[in-house]
Amino acid sequence: MFTREELVLVAVSGGKDSLALWEVLIEEGYRTTGLYLDLGIFDYSIESKARCERFAAAHGVPLIITAVADEIGAPVPIIKNVTRRPPCSGCGLSKRYLMNRVALEHGFPVVATGHNLDDEAATLFGSVMHWQTDALPRQSPALAATHPKLVRRVKPLYRLSERETAAYAFLRRIDYIVEECPFAAGATSIAHKEILSRMEEASPGAKHNFLFGFLDRARAAFERVETVALQECARCGQVTTGTVCAFCKLADQVKRAT
Repeated sequence: MFTREELVLVAVSGGKDSLALWEVLIEEGYRTTGLYLDLGIFDYSIESKARCERFAAAHGVPLIITAVADEIGAPVPIIKNVTRRPPCSGCGLSKRYLMNRVALEHGFPVVATGHNLDDEAATLFGSVMHWQTDALPRQSPALAATHPKLVRRVKPLYRLSERETAAYAFLRRIDYIVEECPFAAGATSIAHKEILSRMEEASPGAKHNFLFGFLDRARAAFERVETVALQECARCGQVTTGTVCAFCKLADQVKRAT
């Protein structure tokens, strides 16, 4: 995924998974910087940012804070109202764009996120349920940089269950935000996790077998048929498949409505 000589940008949310990942990398001697994206989600964002700031101060490591509202013109709650789409849509788009851009601007070759086994299995389940074949090639714990303006994205905790990362965070006394995002209620990803957890109870190892069966046996077939041409956005210069990237289009939509 990365070497000890490389600088690693760790995307942190203030939750157990990302802070556990950051601590492991620090303890193992990797050179890391945290990135907190302030989504502007009421008290939830205030509390989660405070957790990240305290963690960085306690471990003596740098933390970059970028506010979505400064970059797109409005926080996530306003974006939700403007687009009239599920909040996770605009939120996810903004996070992916800003993680890559911040990494490029600060010279990081790789971004690490705290996605665990439960997260990855649920994402795969959703993609298969709707046969989103464009998403399946990107279902990987390590995505290579396929363009000069794309950094590598890695998920070092993808083999560990959510229960395991929670246990680690508890035993290490990591101060993380326990509350879920207030917009998480009703999210399809939560429903997919619940379905997979019921399957896991009935057949232990189901999540692992589902995810790793795909990675080992099926992903290559979808990867071979992916022929997406990447180019630079005419507005911001970041990578896109069209003339103007989705982030710039969203920023225009927000600007017109506010």
